[in-house]
Amino acid sequence: MLPIALRAVRYFAIPIATLMLALPARAADPAASPIPLKRVVLFNSGVGFFDREAEIEGDARLELKFNVDDINDLLKSMVLQDFGGGKISTVTYGSMDPITKTLKTFAIDLTSNPTLGELLGQARGESVEIDAPNAMQGAILGVEKRKRKVGDETVEAEYLNLLTDAGLRSVPLAEVGRIKLLNPQLDAELRQALAVLALGHATDKKTVSLNFLGNGKRPVHVGYVQQAPIWKTSYRLVLKDDDKPFLQGWAIVENTTEEDWQDVSLTLVSGRPISFVMNLYQPLYVPRPVVEPELFASLRPQVYGQDMAKREEEFLAQQAGAGGRGKARGRRMAAPAAPMPASGFAFGGERAEANALYDLDAQRGVQSMAQAGDVGELFQYVIDTPVDLPRQQSAMLPIVNGSVEGEKVSIYNPAVQAKHPLNGLRLKNITELHLMQGPITVFDGGAYAGDARIEDLPPGSERLISYALDLDTEVSQESKPSPEQLVSVRIVKGVLESTRKYLRSQNYTIKNSGGKNKQVLVEYPHDASWKLTAPKKADETTRNLYRFAVTAEPGKPAKLEVAEEQVVSQQVALHNLDDDMIHFYLQAKVVSDQVKQALAELVRRKSEINQLTMRQQQLEQQINVIGQEQSRIRENMAQLDRKSDVYNRYVKKFGTQEDEVEKLREQIGEIKAELKTKQRALDDYLAGLDLK
Repeated sequence: MLPIALRAVRYFAIPIATLMLALPARAADPAASPIPLKRVVLFNSGVGFFDREAEIEGDARLELKFNVDDINDLLKSMVLQDFGGGKISTVTYGSMDPITKTLKTFAIDLTSNPTLGELLGQARGESVEIDAPNAMQGAILGVEKRKRKVGDETVEAEYLNLLTDAGLRSVPLAEVGRIKLLNPQLDAELRQALAVLALGHATDKKTVSLNFLGNGKRPVHVGYVQQAPIWKTSYRLVLKDDDKPFLQGWAIVENTTEEDWQDVSLTLVSGRPISFVMNLYQPLYVPRPVVEPELFASLRPQVYGQDMAKREEEFLAQQAGAGGRGKARGRRMAAPAAPMPASGFAFGGERAEANALYDLDAQRGVQSMAQAGDVGELFQYVIDTPVDLPRQQSAMLPIVNGSVEGEKVSIYNPAVQAKHPLNGLRLKNITELHLMQGPITVFDGGAYAGDARIEDLPPGSERLISYALDLDTEVSQESKPSPEQLVSVRIVKGVLESTRKYLRSQNYTIKNSGGKNKQVLVEYPHDASWKLTAPKKADETTRNLYRFAVTAEPGKPAKLEVAEEQVVSQQVALHNLDDDMIHFYLQAKVVSDQVKQALAELVRRKSEINQLTMRQQQLEQQINVIGQEQSRIRENMAQLDRKSDVYNRYVKKFGTQEDEVEKLREQIGEIKAELKTKQRALDDYLAGLDLK
């Protein structure tokens, strides 16, 4: 069976709605009494569960005071238990309506911080008494703004217009010394609105009243979750050469409440339950649409056609009635309705379900929740001795005091320190306790050795910690470059697939200047795209690192080589291979003779296509030259007499050039056709290749 502190933790899953049933009020109002704090469960997720216990007799009312900021957590998590056959009545607390909504309910609205003129404008029609400077009485007509001359400047001033017994008066507000509202009710509303506004600035506590109904003496429990500082841990680790390391752990807790903890059973839970804040305290109002009544003119009476299916039923009924007058004519008597229960609820599955909710056995619910908690992720530290901790005070409580297993190592990572490794310890938790994350102060040989930090460590788990620089050990590293290697080449459907292997290695030299052998853990980055080849396997592998264990003897350098390889495949269309790349593959030893023959054939065919392309470009260039010559001839002919010999010679030359252009274009057409044929033949040839 779990300790009662943890069982209290399970209670806050019970919906608060089931605990706030509106039961009839008793005639006598029992006097309120306090309820002392008995148990506190602190989580390292920023919340705490507080359990209070008291003994009551008969009908009782218990009162608790909470800060306004804590009411939301209270409404979300509070559970009540009345042992001994009692019942839980209502839970009442002071409501918190939005202050702006409350201010708008008064006759004079102070929501928008009105000026004196705006304030008097809201009191139009009311009688006031003012001193300006002489006393006068009158009804407020309104406040107007006028421009007036003050020295060399024109300013805007407010004037109060009054209807007095002597007639209309207009008084500058700046000259009014005192204003008194003669309507006592309006004066009281203004003072009440100011009181509400002042309360909105206050941070007073709210009283929560818990009402219990029953007979005789019996215990009651109240539990709730509230925000609390996370509890922290710190450790002291003592290293000994001839004995197991000794670990001492302390929990650091703070009582930030406004109540002293006296004889409180304290439980510390290691885990991260999900916790959030929801605004349940402030009333929320949903805006509703305003619907205007619709006005309709007088309408003519309408005549509506009958439903065809209904008409068919009546027709069949009339036929049945014609066959025998003694039979009912399509009309059946309805079965008598079941009587409605007096309560207005239908008896059946839904009512049974509702009764099941009201008959909920809290003890049975707690039992099942406690069993579910046995397989959870939470781990608790129960403080055996009741705790006394004054409010706004902190305390250190011992939670771990025992031996652990450890092996001294040196941890080298060039990203941390390029020259020296760190003194470390391979720590194994052989206690039955879950060690929560926190700082560790390490003592070695009776002296302070350094500080370390540990993550959460379940029982039986191991972690590395480091606490100082190992000045007796030096590590040097050297990178060894290696050229890439072509592994294989194949051709598939016009695509050349090549596989290359890349190699990289790192050499470490470790020098131990101390007097004892040392185990040095060399950390090396773990890249999933590279395969480890030497050593064949790392001694340890984390998400991001390899760790290699090296034994360094005094005065004797220790060597370590870490080698990796990466195989990369590339695909290139044969059409995109240039001459240099083709020449490289033709000279490579790993390329098969079949692939080389295909590449040589590719070179030959591409050469033929290139020659045809060059011939086409030459012919097109000749056409361009002739075109330029013809342009020159046209310009000259435009300046000559059509009957001159020069003009006739130009005409003859022009005709000869046109014949030549025609022949050139015919040759270009033939070349284009041949190019198309050869290109298609090359594509078909490459598409049919499947060579290794």
